Amino acid sequence: MSTKASGIQDMDKATPPFKAQQQDPVGLESKMDPAPDYGYETYKGSGKLKGKVSIVTGGDSGIGRAIAMHYAREGAHVCIAYLDEHEDAEQIKKHVVECGVECILVPGDISQEETCKDIVDKTVAKWGKVDILVNNAAYQGPMVDDFRKLSRERLEFTFKTNIIAYFSMAQKCVEHMAKGSAIVDICSINAYMPQPAILDYASTKGAIVTFTKGLSHQLISKGIRVNCIAPGPVWTPLIPSSFDEETVAHFGKETVGAPIQRPAQPKEYGPPAVFLADESQSSYILGAVLAVTGGMLIS
Repeated sequence: MSTKASGIQDMDKATPPFKAQQQDPVGLESKMDPAPDYGYETYKGSGKLKGKVSIVTGGDSGIGRAIAMHYAREGAHVCIAYLDEHEDAEQIKKHVVECGVECILVPGDISQEETCKDIVDKTVAKWGKVDILVNNAAYQGPMVDDFRKLSRERLEFTFKTNIIAYFSMAQKCVEHMAKGSAIVDICSINAYMPQPAILDYASTKGAIVTFTKGLSHQLISKGIRVNCIAPGPVWTPLIPSSFDEETVAHFGKETVGAPIQRPAQPKEYGPPAVFLADESQSSYILGAVLAVTGGMLIS
């Protein structure tokens, strides 16, 4: 089984230095070397989410792909929403279906309201409900050494993709969610330790934390729990499409405040996302930010 299909098995390969590489935004998982490990060969599952219906935005690659894989292994059907990375999306769909569940792919730009509506409408048309929403898709543009160089166009696109879409997806999903449902938002260590060179991205991640905390208080009366996962440095397509080759080659090795000295692999976010989606494990947790940061502190 190829690494491209199954992900890294030897964690030594997940430790920098990596091959110097760069991609155009938004980046493709299939072009990364080494391939990110999203748990294809290692995570088994035990039916924790059997019969549930999930939507994972940005589910074609990185953290979203890992969460889709883990949810499928736990018995959930999965709608994978993605921009236009069709090859990556078809690959993860194949692996999801191998788990004995159903999967649909919905391409489109979630910065647009009609795309968010399309994702939810197609999910409900297929399965009649939504049990779990994972707001994960994000845009992280190239590094900018002076925030004055951030164009209005980039700022608006980043905010529309990274936080306004979270509002839109939640607004549309809640109409089809019953008691016991869950929303899992993905923020970032950048909400707490913002990198100045990607200040637009970092600002949206701070907004996601506030969004999660506030929405959790609104929706708990409906029995819907809202929580957040804060990743640290992660080996995903965002990295070669955002940073220069030298930064990519040593990504995660010398990150300030990260004693683990390597980036996370996407598979390390699957189990936390299962935990927050499964009411039997996390029924008393809401408005929380679960730090999966390799030791970087969020408080």
